[in-house]
Amino acid sequence: MVDTAPTFDIVTAGELLAEFVAERRGQRFTEAGRFLGPFPSGAPAIFASQAARMGARVAYAGCVGADGFGELIRERLTADGIDIGAVVCDPERPTGTAFVRYRDDGERDFVFNLAHSAAARLALDEAGLARLADTRYLHVMGSSLTSPAAIALIDALVARVQARGGQVSFDPNIRPELMRDPVSREAVLRRVDDCDIFLPSEADIAWLGQGEAEADTVARLLATKRLSLLVLKRAERGSEAFRAGEHQRVGAFKVTERDPTGAGDCFGGALIAALAGGEPLARALTLASAAGAHAVTRIGPMEGASDRATLDALIASHGDLT
Repeated sequence: MVDTAPTFDIVTAGELLAEFVAERRGQRFTEAGRFLGPFPSGAPAIFASQAARMGARVAYAGCVGADGFGELIRERLTADGIDIGAVVCDPERPTGTAFVRYRDDGERDFVFNLAHSAAARLALDEAGLARLADTRYLHVMGSSLTSPAAIALIDALVARVQARGGQVSFDPNIRPELMRDPVSREAVLRRVDDCDIFLPSEADIAWLGQGEAEADTVARLLATKRLSLLVLKRAERGSEAFRAGEHQRVGAFKVTERDPTGAGDCFGGALIAALAGGEPLARALTLASAAGAHAVTRIGPMEGASDRATLDALIASHGDLT
């Protein structure tokens, strides 16, 4: 009997960055200060790191510069067990960067170099598309839908993965500056229409509802879109999952926060990896909640990605959150 299992459990594509984190809360971009880094980053990369550390077979499509930051990122992805056959080096553009500062109230501000960096250059030939389409799940991040090249690549992957019977998960991560671009806005809404698993935050649901009650927005999306599972991320209040005839809630783990960047990406990575591994939804949600909690205890966007043993220990120490 021929083994027809997909080559990959999860494929994702998008921006790859070197990130620098302000050392002191309240530090401003308009004055000299210390920044920690460089850290490998990019929302899909954080997601991929978490999923791979849990044992999922993960592949990534992206672009870095032929520089030290690009080498840093490629080495981290490889160390986490991620297939980087579709991560290319652009000899003409530098690796994308992000600088992050924390306000006194804990909110974050970013300075990105994406549009003029290698991160904006995403492309796969026919063989590359066919190889990455051989996956159980394709995960898309809204933050990746910022350039025509990235949008075209992700459109092509979505069509091919679903044609082969795979599923598409989508974390919209809606940002006001992203929605001001009509092309990116259309791409985000297209992913809401065609994804199988939707992972919005409360802010994402509010934006999609445009004044509609949250419960009505969730019900409308489930009734009118392709999606079969909606997981609503509520940060420190846990998460809720909705699918036909089923509603589950999981609380949040209480931890000491050091850096919130990447928590939602780790949540998603753990969730999809757990589902790919055959875990029931309730257990997958608990693992995802533990991954998001562990992520905020480390400084650096990918530094809090965790393996299964770490998550199991955190869950055991807190008890049942359902």
